[in-house]
Amino acid sequence: MSDSGKKIGVVLLNLGGPTSELAVRSFLENLFGDRDIINLGGGGFQKRLAKVIAKFRYKGVAEKYREINGCPNGCQGSKYCPNRQNKEVSDCCSPINPLTELQRKALEKQLKNSWPDHTVKVYTAMRYWVPFDYDIFDEAMNDDIDHLVLLPLYPHFSYTTTGSSYRNWEQIRNKRLAEGKKPQWEEYLIGQYHLNPNYLSALNQRIDERLREDFTEEERRKVHLVFTAHGTPLSEVEKGDPYTQHIEETVEAIMKMRNYGETHWLGYQSRVGPSKWTQPNTEALIMRLLDYGIKHMVLIPVAFVTDHIETAHELNIELRDEIKAQGKHVEKMVISKGLNDHPDFLAALEDEISRKIGHIT
Repeated sequence: MSDSGKKIGVVLLNLGGPTSELAVRSFLENLFGDRDIINLGGGGFQKRLAKVIAKFRYKGVAEKYREINGCPNGCQGSKYCPNRQNKEVSDCCSPINPLTELQRKALEKQLKNSWPDHTVKVYTAMRYWVPFDYDIFDEAMNDDIDHLVLLPLYPHFSYTTTGSSYRNWEQIRNKRLAEGKKPQWEEYLIGQYHLNPNYLSALNQRIDERLREDFTEEERRKVHLVFTAHGTPLSEVEKGDPYTQHIEETVEAIMKMRNYGETHWLGYQSRVGPSKWTQPNTEALIMRLLDYGIKHMVLIPVAFVTDHIETAHELNIELRDEIKAQGKHVEKMVISKGLNDHPDFLAALEDEISRKIGHIT
C-alpha cells in the first residue's frame, strides 16, 4: 500500500443462521423479537413473546437444520463462530454460515486485486446470530477504517431486511457515541442492486446450469420456470415497501434476457404469522401447476443469494414431501443453485461498491 492509500472496509449485511441446536433457540428469539421483521407490538411484550415462541419451536426447526447441516466436517464459518472457537463439529449448522464466509473471502481477495494501493477488509455482520453487527462495528473501529461501505446481501430493498439492518447499525453507532467512541470513517450505504447486469447474469447462468445438466433437449421444451422469493406482509406493501416491485422487476429483466423463451411464474414463500402475505404462495402455485399437467420445472430462488433453509429445506425437502402427501406427481423439479461465490455475483458486488467509493479508488 502506498502512503496515500486508504483503509477501506466493506460490511456484508445478512440475517445469519444458527450454528447449533441451542443457537437455534437464540436465533429464533432474536428474529421474532425484531419488530421490523415481525410486528408483534414491539417492546418488552414482543421480546417475552419471542422467547415463548422460540422455546416451543426451536427443536423442530433444529431438526430441519440437521437435515441440511452446512458444516458436516468442521466449521467453515467466520472466526466468530462458537464451533470454530471451540473446535467443535456441529450437526445443526445453517449453510448460510459457511457460504457467506466463502463470499466474504472471495470478495475481499477480488477487491484487494482491484485496489492494490489501498488496504481492503471485508466483514460479515449478521442480525440474528454470529457474527453480530455490534461486534463488527467494534472490529472496524479497531481497524481504523477510513471508508466503510454497508452492503446488504439482499439485492431487493425491504424495510424488513435492509432497512432493519441499517436501523440497527445506527442504534449501535448512537450507543458507541454515548460511550464516547466515535468512528472516524466515512460511511456509504447501498440500498438495492436488483437490476445490476452482473447480478442478473449470475441468476440467468444458474438457470441455464439446471436446464443443461438436468433436462434433455426434449424435456427443456416442457420446462416452466418458477421464480420464488421470500414473502412479505401485505401491510408492508401497502405502506410503500418496494421489495415486491423489485422482485417483479428482476424476474422481468431475467425473462427479457432469455427472450421470453420459457413460460414463467412467480410465487412467494416462508410466510410467518396470521397476517396476509404476498401471493401466490409458492407451494400452492406448484400444486396448481401440477394440476394443470405441468411436470417439468426449475425453481429459481430469486431473492436469496446463498443456499440456506428456505431453499435447501423448504423447497428441496418440505415441498417435495408435500407433493407426495397430496398424491401428486412431478417428473422433474429442480432447484437452481444459490449465487454463492458465482463470479458474476461477486462482480455485481464490486460494481456497487465501486459506484459508492469510486472517487477514492
